[in-house]
Amino acid sequence: MKVNICEKLFGLAGKTAMITGGYMGIGLVFAKTYTEAGADVALVARNGAGCRVAAREISRQYNVRTTAMSMDVRNSDEVRRVVEQIVTEFGQVDILVNSAGIAGIQKPISELTAANIDDVMNVDFKGVYVTSREVAQYMAKCRRGRIINIASVLGQIAVRNMAGYCSSKAAVIQLTKVMALELIRDNIQVNVLCPGYFNTALNRNFFESEPGKKMIKKMIPINRAGDLEELRSTALYLATAPAFLTGAALNIDGGHTLT
Repeated sequence: MKVNICEKLFGLAGKTAMITGGYMGIGLVFAKTYTEAGADVALVARNGAGCRVAAREISRQYNVRTTAMSMDVRNSDEVRRVVEQIVTEFGQVDILVNSAGIAGIQKPISELTAANIDDVMNVDFKGVYVTSREVAQYMAKCRRGRIINIASVLGQIAVRNMAGYCSSKAAVIQLTKVMALELIRDNIQVNVLCPGYFNTALNRNFFESEPGKKMIKKMIPINRAGDLEELRSTALYLATAPAFLTGAALNIDGGHTLT
């Protein structure tokens, strides 16, 4: 019996994916993509209720196991406890997607406080480090795993009034490279996705406004924001790419970083 080539290359049956921030936006797109490919998923975020709603929706659509837990990526003890619970329930975490993040306060550097910087760095950077550290220990025991970090093109280019966010995402990109270098010995791939501006429930109204349209036309060669559905094939590729792909920073930004 012939095996479908797409199933052979991109099927995730028997795999478990843990997705932080998995109940909305990019995290939810990754979760739905992976469950459609056959993976079981664990959705975690501070908003445990939101994760439970998303997990129930996924369970109704696909014949996979799901779980939802409240987890604050800023709390090392909580991260450790939740990762242990997921491993106990599913046996292993094969794919980790670090999607939890905040934009932080937008102010000129002269007005930012140390607390403002700490807020965004603790979630966007430290949260990736802590969660990856805990999950990687279990992946190393199995001699396999894939860690996918979600950064931003703003980790590569500067934007006024967003020092905390730009710095945190730049740090995630560099952390990805160091993690890839260190974890390759345990057959763990680490890559980072750098999205540009995408339409989400939080920013859709702005992108559809006249100021938003002007900004898009000025900054993005494709002259529109991205649709979250356009992330699905990339999400699947990063979860199934050959072991030779590690330490890569993949931009998906409509040409934003080309200008």
